[in-house]
Amino acid sequence: MIRSIQTLFAFLMLTTLTVLPAAAGQPGTFAIQGEHFLLNGKPLRIMSGEMHYPRVPRAYWADRFAKMKAMGLNTLCTYVFWNAHEPRPGDFAFDGNLDIAAYVREAQKAGLYVIVRPGPYVCSEWDFGGLPSWLLAEPDIKVRCSDPRYMAASRRYIERLAKELKGLQISEGGPIIMVQLENEYGSYGNDKQYLRDLRDILVNAGFTVPLFTSDGGAQYLLESGTLPDITPVVNFGGGPEGEFGALMKFRQNIPLMCGEFWCGWFTHWSDSLWGRSDGAKQAKELEWMLTTGKSFNLYMFHGGTNFGFTAGSNHAKLFEPDVTSYDYDAPLDEAGRPTPKFYAFRDLLQKHGHGGKKLPDLPAPLPMIEIPKIMLTEHAALFSSLPAPIHMPQPQPMEYFGQEHGLVLYRTKLVGPRSGKLVITELHDFASIYINGKLIGRIDRMRGENMLEIPKGVGEGDATLDILVEAMGRVNFGDKLIDRKGITERVTLSGVTLMSWDVFPIPMNDEFLGRIHYAAGDPAQAPAFMRGSFDLKATGDTYLDMKGWKKGIVWINGQNLGRFWDAGPQERLFVPGSWLVKGKNEIVVFDIDRTGNVPLRSVTAMK
Repeated sequence: MIRSIQTLFAFLMLTTLTVLPAAAGQPGTFAIQGEHFLLNGKPLRIMSGEMHYPRVPRAYWADRFAKMKAMGLNTLCTYVFWNAHEPRPGDFAFDGNLDIAAYVREAQKAGLYVIVRPGPYVCSEWDFGGLPSWLLAEPDIKVRCSDPRYMAASRRYIERLAKELKGLQISEGGPIIMVQLENEYGSYGNDKQYLRDLRDILVNAGFTVPLFTSDGGAQYLLESGTLPDITPVVNFGGGPEGEFGALMKFRQNIPLMCGEFWCGWFTHWSDSLWGRSDGAKQAKELEWMLTTGKSFNLYMFHGGTNFGFTAGSNHAKLFEPDVTSYDYDAPLDEAGRPTPKFYAFRDLLQKHGHGGKKLPDLPAPLPMIEIPKIMLTEHAALFSSLPAPIHMPQPQPMEYFGQEHGLVLYRTKLVGPRSGKLVITELHDFASIYINGKLIGRIDRMRGENMLEIPKGVGEGDATLDILVEAMGRVNFGDKLIDRKGITERVTLSGVTLMSWDVFPIPMNDEFLGRIHYAAGDPAQAPAFMRGSFDLKATGDTYLDMKGWKKGIVWINGQNLGRFWDAGPQERLFVPGSWLVKGKNEIVVFDIDRTGNVPLRSVTAMK
C-alpha cells in the first residue's frame, strides 16, 4: 500500500514535468536515484520514441522530430551504427546523413532529450548488428566478448564517437541524458569482464551521464546482460505487467522503464505478409504504462528505410534476410506520414502523459508525387564490367578481399568431372550458376539449399563455371552472428573439390559503378545494369514500383535505394523527395534476369 501511494505521488509529479523542453545551451543534471530518473533534481518520466538517422534522410530529421513532439513524446532514442561510421579500420565518417552530432542538436532544437545507444553491437535488423564487416577479415575473430582484437577496435570507435557527442551531454548544455551499455547482451553472452571493460571505455572516453542496459524480462537475460552498478531496463512487445514484474524481482529500488516497447515488427523477404502488430492491444499496454507512471521507449516511432545494403538478417532454423523497408508498422509510416496508431497513441499521451494539455500541431504534410513513366534506354552487362580477378586455389569470402557488400563472381575451368551434383558448402547467400555464360540454375540459402545438378553434356569440352554470389545481409541477432559472405567453405562437383579459381569482387559501390560503360540499342545479356532518366517539374516523396522485375538494386541520382526481389512481400522502394531534383534525374537498375527496355513508374503508396 505504501509503495502504491508513493508511486501515485511520483506519477502526479511526473505528469507536470514531462512537457518541459530540453533547454538548449543551459547546463543541467540528470541522475538515477532510487525509483526515479531525476532531471535537475526533480522526477522525470521518460516518454521516448526510437528513430535512426541513417534510415531517414537528413532533410527530414526536423519534420520527424516535430511529429515526435506532436505525439507527446519528450525524448529521442537512437542507436549509433559503428559500421556506418567506420567502414574501414580507422577511417571515420561523421558527415551528411551520418552527422550524429547534428542529429542530436536537431532533436534538442525540437525540445527533445536524447538517449544514445552506441553498442558497439546494436542488432536493429541492421547488417551485422552494426558491427563492421572488416572484423571478419580475421579468420578466428570473436565478437561481443573480451577478444583483445575486438576490444581494441571497439575502444577506437567509442573514443572517436565521444569526440562527436560528449559535448552534447546535459551537463554541457546538450540534450543527452543517458547512454546504453551494449545491447540485449543477455541474449548473446555472459562475459562480465567484457561488460566491465566496455563500461570503463565509455566512461574514460567522456560519457558522464548515467549508463543503462536493456534486455528481455527473463531472469537469465537480465542476469547475463547487466552489471550491479548499471541500471537495467526491459524490452518487450506485450504483457508489460509480467515484464516489469520480472524486472522488479531481479533488481529493487530502480526506475521502471521499458527500453523497447515493440509497437510494430519487421519483415523478411518471402514472408507471406508484412510485419504487423495489434494496435488496439498495444494502445491498452501503453495506457497501462502511462497510468502506472512507467517510463518507456516506443520501438519504432519511425522506422524509415534500410537504404543501400544496410538491412540485416535473422537465422534461426533458416536464413531470413530483411526487406529494404523498415516501415515497422510504426506510428509514422516509411514516408513519415502519421498512421492510425499515431493518433491512438497521441490521444493516450495527451490524456495520461500531459494531463489533457493540448499538444503541438503536426507540421504540414510533405508532398507526394507520381511519375507515370521512366524509360531505361542504356545497358551494360555485368560480365562485361568485371574488375581484374584475384587468383587463388580455393574460394574465399568477400571480407578477405576487404569487400563490405555487393556480389562476388567465382570462376574456374572444369577439369575432371563435368556433370553431377554441384555442392557449395556454406553458401552465403544467393548464387546464380553459369556454364559458358549460360544460366543453369540458382541456389538460395534462404531455402536451405546448397546444391544443384549439372546435366551431362552441359559442361563438356573447354567449359567455364561461373558462380555469382549475392550477399543479402549479415545476421544481426543470435549465435550465428559471424556471417561472412560469398563462398565461405568450398565447391565440389561429383564429390571432387574444385580448385584454381579467379575471384572478381563486385562491391556495387560508387567506384565500381563509375567504371561501367553503357551503350544504347539492344539490351545487354543478364545480369545487367540499365540506365535512364526522367524530368520533374516538382519534387516529392514517391515509391518506385518494381513489380515484374526479378532481383536487384536501384540507384537514383547516385543514391542507393536498396534491394528489390520478386520473393516479396515488398514490391515498391521508397524514394525520398529530398534525393530528387527539378529537371533531369538519373536512374540505374541492376537486375539478375531482366534486361529489356521496360518502363518503370512510381506511386504514392507503399503497397
